[in-house]
Amino acid sequence: MLPAPRVRSLRSVLQHVRARARMNAGSVGVLLILLLLSILWFLVWRTNRKRSRLPPGPAPWPILGNIWQKDVLPLYRTFEKMSSTYGPVFTVWLGLKPVVVLCGYEAVKDALLGHSEEFGGRPKIPLLMELSKDYGFVSNNEKKWRELRRFTLSTLRDFGMGKSSMSQRVQQEAQHLVEMLKKLEGNTFEPMTMFKYAVSNVICSVVFGSRYSYNDTAFLELLNVIGNYTSFFLSPIAVVYNTFPNIMFHLPGPHRKALDECEKLKGYIREKVELHKRTLDPSCPRDYIDCFLMKAEKEKSSPENMYSNEDLVMSVFNLFGAGTVTTSNSLVFFLLILTKYPHIQAKIQEEIDAVVGTSRVPSTEDKLRMPYTNAVIHEMQRFHRTRIENFPRMTTQDIVFRGHTIPKDTTVIPVFSSVHMDPTQWENPKEVDPRHFLDEKGEFRKRDAFMAFSAGKRMCPGEALARIELFLFLTTLLQSFTFQLAVEHKMDLFSLWLEIERRAIPGKFFAIPRPVSS
Repeated sequence: MLPAPRVRSLRSVLQHVRARARMNAGSVGVLLILLLLSILWFLVWRTNRKRSRLPPGPAPWPILGNIWQKDVLPLYRTFEKMSSTYGPVFTVWLGLKPVVVLCGYEAVKDALLGHSEEFGGRPKIPLLMELSKDYGFVSNNEKKWRELRRFTLSTLRDFGMGKSSMSQRVQQEAQHLVEMLKKLEGNTFEPMTMFKYAVSNVICSVVFGSRYSYNDTAFLELLNVIGNYTSFFLSPIAVVYNTFPNIMFHLPGPHRKALDECEKLKGYIREKVELHKRTLDPSCPRDYIDCFLMKAEKEKSSPENMYSNEDLVMSVFNLFGAGTVTTSNSLVFFLLILTKYPHIQAKIQEEIDAVVGTSRVPSTEDKLRMPYTNAVIHEMQRFHRTRIENFPRMTTQDIVFRGHTIPKDTTVIPVFSSVHMDPTQWENPKEVDPRHFLDEKGEFRKRDAFMAFSAGKRMCPGEALARIELFLFLTTLLQSFTFQLAVEHKMDLFSLWLEIERRAIPGKFFAIPRPVSS
């Protein structure tokens, strides 16, 4: 047993050690706080330094930028306020990355058409990179992108894109859709899935060489996968993922589910590719996959390897997705507008009756004699606001643009909705008005400020097919039916569309058969 003085001495030593430990812990805490403040100060200083050399814009928060500021993002809701405050060229921040935004017809036209090369780059989109692994014709490799895009456009033309043979494919699919609607017998229907089936079958006939039955549950699952991925890609959480990919990649959430589902679709495409390899007849290519495989065989000795198996898988994936979701969603939006403006729907039907009648189906040749219908389709595309934050461009060199210095490799977002709502270009930009595309004689007129398929070197490669589909599907449906919204909603048209698009509320319609004249 230790003597009392020694015990007291030991206690004092322990107390002294604890005190020193608390002092050290406190010092470490203070140092950590100072370090974090120093890092934060440095980030703010660096951001402010960058801001001083970029077009003006709203002040970003440290680290987060403007992504949680509802008065800044999403741009399709705020572009009018932002451009009136900062001008047609301004900067927003996604995290620590500046993004230059272009608003209005003149700024967008000047960039994409007047300076097409300087604004013709594509930044790396982390979510897309994680999905594609940089394969396919959306590759960030400029040479591969140009080569595969050229090959894809050439092959699609060979299989009828923009020709009468493609029109016949669309006509046949439109008739399948009409037969499906006839079986409803007065019941409501949700067009989101049904229209995806019809539109997807057109691109499937070109890519896979066959169409699918509307009762094919496996095909329905694949369509749901591509629809879910597209909805996620356009969502706010996708903006967060693309802003902080190194963090989000390791976290659970909807991004993980969307990417995992896409792997199933890629697996299905790989199976199709293997089947094509076993049954390929080079003297008689059946579809896009066959043509790609034949091209790959010719290029197999090339060191660049632009026609690999995975390039084929991702090219088919993108054709399948882009050829399905955008057009089918546009058709659903068209129905929504026509139910809200029944007088426009009735006038289209009058023109269909006068030009086409009831004894045959509409054809693309009819478009020239149907100026009102053509004008309405263009007007509905103009009125449809798009969510564009996740489809940016990038500067390929330093450029002085409209008085602002924009450095090389800066992400750029041209807001096409701002072009379509530009009061200097449209007489009634906030109203659905087919007269925007009709001259004083009632004939169709083109408008330079119509950019529904983008503009410049990265225009939509499927524009020709989409135009055929929008005209033939819509006229064939309106030839046979009058559409009504099953449930009236009090929200504005665009808000209602967004709720239907993301399946927050069911978009149910009635397809009322039109009387057949004798």
